[in-house]
Amino acid sequence: MCGISGFYQPAASEQELAHNITRMTATLQRRGPDDGGFWLEPSCGLALGHRRLAIQDLSPLGHQPMADASGRYQIVFNGEIYNFLELKQNLERHYGPQPWRGHSDTEVLLALIGHSGLEAALAQCRGMFALALWDRQQRILTLARDRLGEKPLYYGRQGDSLLFASELKALRAHPHWQGGVDRHALTLFMRHSTVPAPYTIHPGIHKLQAGCYQRFQWHPEQGMQDLGMIHYWSMSQVVAHANAHPFDGDETAALQAVEQQLMAIIGRQMVADVPLGAFLSGGIDSSLITAMMQAQSSRPVQSFTIGFAEASHDESAYAQAIARHLGTQHTTLQVTPQDALALVPSLPLIYDEPFSDASQLPTTLLAGLTRQHVTVALSGDGGDELFGGYDRYGESMALWRLRGRVPSPLRRPLARAGRALPSGVWSALLRPVAACLPAKARDNPGDIVHKMMDLLVQPDFAHLYRHMLSHWSDPGNLVVGGHEPPTNLTRGWTQPWRQDPVAQMMYWDTLLYLPDDILVKVDRAAMWSSLECRIPLLDHRLVELVWSMPMHFKRRDGVPKWLLQRLLGKRVPEALFERPKMGFGVPLERWLRGPLKGWAQDLLAPALLQRQGYLNPEPIARIWRQHQQGSHNWHHLLWDLLMWQAWLAEHEG
Repeated sequence: MCGISGFYQPAASEQELAHNITRMTATLQRRGPDDGGFWLEPSCGLALGHRRLAIQDLSPLGHQPMADASGRYQIVFNGEIYNFLELKQNLERHYGPQPWRGHSDTEVLLALIGHSGLEAALAQCRGMFALALWDRQQRILTLARDRLGEKPLYYGRQGDSLLFASELKALRAHPHWQGGVDRHALTLFMRHSTVPAPYTIHPGIHKLQAGCYQRFQWHPEQGMQDLGMIHYWSMSQVVAHANAHPFDGDETAALQAVEQQLMAIIGRQMVADVPLGAFLSGGIDSSLITAMMQAQSSRPVQSFTIGFAEASHDESAYAQAIARHLGTQHTTLQVTPQDALALVPSLPLIYDEPFSDASQLPTTLLAGLTRQHVTVALSGDGGDELFGGYDRYGESMALWRLRGRVPSPLRRPLARAGRALPSGVWSALLRPVAACLPAKARDNPGDIVHKMMDLLVQPDFAHLYRHMLSHWSDPGNLVVGGHEPPTNLTRGWTQPWRQDPVAQMMYWDTLLYLPDDILVKVDRAAMWSSLECRIPLLDHRLVELVWSMPMHFKRRDGVPKWLLQRLLGKRVPEALFERPKMGFGVPLERWLRGPLKGWAQDLLAPALLQRQGYLNPEPIARIWRQHQQGSHNWHHLLWDLLMWQAWLAEHEG
């Protein structure tokens, strides 16, 4: 795992190029603490920079930027090609002995590009990556990102320069950086708690989308010209192929196929020249990954979890029980509120953009603990999107069926009547039966009633699901001058389906929630501690296989991740993992009334908000007051606001 950076800057001297790329690359020290370097093409105004976290080939022969044997290509590469040993053998079988200098996956990728071209090379690679490739012969710069979006890559023009890097902080280090806030992107953040690709919080700066590469060509007169973006892999193609070629085996065949694939994937991802371990929360996904690692290891796998004093947020006892059964060398960090609160001021630096998935706190702490022992960790992320694990899938279906029972002419009048009664009154009316309500509805039943009224009038299932996912449901009224642009979620509404709403939700989550929330959280949290995190469940061949399978292999009789549960049950007693799904969060609702209250109150002061001019102070003051009074629990909405305000103070001061 590494950090890459680079730019095109016309008319810059060689000294300027060297100075600017050094500044940019230095900001990525945490992504690559072991080595750094840069390469220049002064005649074209091009600079490439790299920070290295040495995982494969720890020798200087793995240094980047790296040239291929012919000298035609220069690359900076972040990530891992897990099947590089197989690719290396294939190259030698087809083209004879190669002039290898070291044994890194980057060198194998360069040789593959030299023989096959970039797109054919990417088609053969199984891994996570972001890269910049310079073709000295064609004068073409290519930026590419892995299929599911595990590794980040930002790019954009600032003045007459083109900048790109693994993180925004590197772009900000270039002297042509202009900054600013994109208010339309801010509306997306307030809805989704993240800024989804291709947008960023800065105007003119983009996230390269997952499964894409973007090309630019240098001309002596025109400079660096945009050749356009190409999708070399997409979920829409995966779904279309799955519809055309569905899996035709029974459940025994499905179990066997997934088990064989996943064991082989994990075996590949356990290859490293540094110590390796696993995140183990005690949930189904991480437990299965750890069990399959232990089955292929000759020594106890090192596994890691964190625990909380609050029982409602603590799964560490379950993780310890599973670790004992599997025989792993397990480490638990008991996190105090002080540990988590001490991390809060660093969040704008870690995440570089407004980002308010509150599980960012425990994830960052877990990565820090893990890095004290190993350099690489395998994670169970991706299982919910791939195997239908989220509770909201069942909840959305129940609400959709409920909506269907209400005659269409009555929906809007009923919704108006339901919202006419304040949520506080609804809460008081429902308090005597609160124990009978779902757990997440007990704190604020009135707010849930109001949300259900909103869901009642959604025009179709796609809008209902977006409303379910939304934090601020009408961010255009919160952000001054902001209007929501389309996203991969709204564009994905047109995808043809096999009449399965759960598959639709899983697809939408794979387009936006997975790459723009889950994988952002994991990458930034791990890289802050210079830890490489590998995610076996996101191997694209496994994704393609599972999407071809019928839904009853994924969710059955209301039980999510049915297939994964069956595989885990072969390795771990069901009593150790059969329990309600628990989120990986922190008690924000209480902290915002206690130890974080003063910090939050300062950031949300109406006079400050008015002076900044980005947000409407009135609804913010209202939800802050209601949260402090205890009549409502608005911690999700408040955390969105606070992460924005903290980011703004840090980066746009």
